[in-house]
Amino acid sequence: MSFEKQTLIEENLHRAFNEESFREMLSPEDFNKYLSAKHILKFHKGDTIFEDGEVPKGVFFLRKGTAKLSKQGVYGKEQILRFIKEGDLIGYRSLLCGENFQAKAEAMNDVEATFLPSEIFLHLLEVDPKLSFAMLQKIAFELGESSNTVTFLAQKTVRERLAEILLLLEQKLGTDPEGFIKISLTREEIANIIGTATESAIRLISEFKQDGLIEVEGRNIKILNHDRLIKLGHVII
Repeated sequence: MSFEKQTLIEENLHRAFNEESFREMLSPEDFNKYLSAKHILKFHKGDTIFEDGEVPKGVFFLRKGTAKLSKQGVYGKEQILRFIKEGDLIGYRSLLCGENFQAKAEAMNDVEATFLPSEIFLHLLEVDPKLSFAMLQKIAFELGESSNTVTFLAQKTVRERLAEILLLLEQKLGTDPEGFIKISLTREEIANIIGTATESAIRLISEFKQDGLIEVEGRNIKILNHDRLIKLGHVII
């Protein structure tokens, strides 16, 4: 995966989906419709933003915090699909497809989001070419990422997957002042992401720590040797 390309697309969406951009691109009437329709919603850690199977009523643009998209498998095991951070948009795919949500969105810490009702969001796509182009870029990129995920799970070893995921989480979510990745994941959640048993994830994290690749404090992880992780995970930066 290309971290630089992902960052560029996220920045383009952030620039397009904000009030300053809407004020420039929309007519006064449409801009007022947007202002009157939007809602600022707040969620605490563990709160559900929307449920799998729920009918979409609009989209959510994250202003603060981190969330995860997940889906339960046949035997009730949760599969984490991806993480959403500040500046990202969720709920649009199901809305554009005219289907119910195909995953659950859950806050991983305190989250603040702008909720925009369906009819307003769809109208913005019709009248704002800047936003429409940013959405096309985002959809095209995520389609490519879905293909990469198939290869990631089918062809890479679990060790390679863990190396790549740690780099991805750091790049996407950033680090705190001490250098730890800004997300607290259980060993089960990490195992879920890389497609292995929890026991295997625990063993691999311990090995990465012993090899000097990472530092671990409880559920928090800091990358110590980026170059070795990049080579180990065969990651394209």
